Formats: sequence, structure tokens, C-alpha cells
Amino acid sequence: MITMKDIVMEDQPVLRQVAQEVTLPASEEDKAIANSLLEYVINSQNKEIAAKYGLRPGVGLAAPQINVSKRIIAVHIRDEKGNLYSYALFNPKIISHSVENSYLAGGEGCLSVDRPVPGLVPRHARVTVKATTIEGEEIKLRLKGMPAIVFQHEIDHLNGIMFYDHISAKDPFAPIPNATVVE
Repeated sequence: MITMKDIVMEDQPVLRQVAQEVTLPASEEDKAIANSLLEYVINSQNKEIAAKYGLRPGVGLAAPQINVSKRIIAVHIRDEKGNLYSYALFNPKIISHSVENSYLAGGEGCLSVDRPVPGLVPRHARVTVKATTIEGEEIKLRLKGMPAIVFQHEIDHLNGIMFYDHISAKDPFAPIPNATVVE
């Protein structure tokens, strides 16, 4: 089981590397990594388990965050209608996105960043993500709102990008043109 001691912090070089594609069909080792990432985000949202193991709550986790430079992510998040997006995915890729932007009203956080980083993070309002599930099925997900933001954040990790790289250095709270706020 992944705990906070397994999650690397922002000063680690692995977080700035472009992660390697996962060879498909995925090996048992890669499936185990994917399952453990998903297990962490699910456990971290359970108050009792999180308290018992000292887990910071999270909605997504990428393999580079546990010092594995592979294109594997896990997401466990509900949209505004309560639909659950719970996936462990190999080689996720954004294949299309909206021109319109969005951002989280309170900014973003990250399990690999244990300090507050104030500022607005511009994201695409809608994205279509193509990926392969643990079972080997190729899927396409059309996402908007919070799930779209979470997937973009995790896919950024696979490309060596941290969320704060998107924040304006001159004016962290500068209005983002053509953007909707996600609460």
C-alpha cells in the first residue's frame, strides 16, 4: 500500500522528466503500480483509513509521484452531477480540447507539493482523453469540470510539468481570459 512516505516531493528530478510509455499489454508489475495508485486515492478519501495511515487526501496520482517514470495515472473523482470517474490508466493522452478555459476557484494542490502555492491554474474546460485500462481496453473519456482539471493535472505529471508552472509569475490571480470557474 502506498503511503505518504512513498510520494516524492517537488524537488525530485523524476517529477521533471517525461515519463516512458507503458508497453502494452501491460506487465503484471505495471498493473500492480496502476492498482496501487488507484488504491491510494480511494483510501486517501476515506477519513478513517486516511487518519490511520496519515494519508493526505487526493483525487489523482501519477506514477512519477512514486518515483516511477512511467505513463500511469489514477483518478478517483466525482463530477458536479455525482458521476464517479475512477480509473487507473496507461498512456493517457489528451486527443482534443476546448478553446474555452476553466480553473479551480481555490487554485490547485498536489500530493508532491507540501506548501501552499497561491494562484489560478488555467486548464482546458473540456478534454477528450484516450487511454488503456488495466484490463487492456482502450477507452475515450469526454471530460469537463473537475474531472477534466484532474486529468490534465495528472497527465502534466507524465510530461514533467507541475501545476504551478501554469500560474502567472507576474500576477498569480490575473483573470484567465475566456474561462469558467470550477468550484
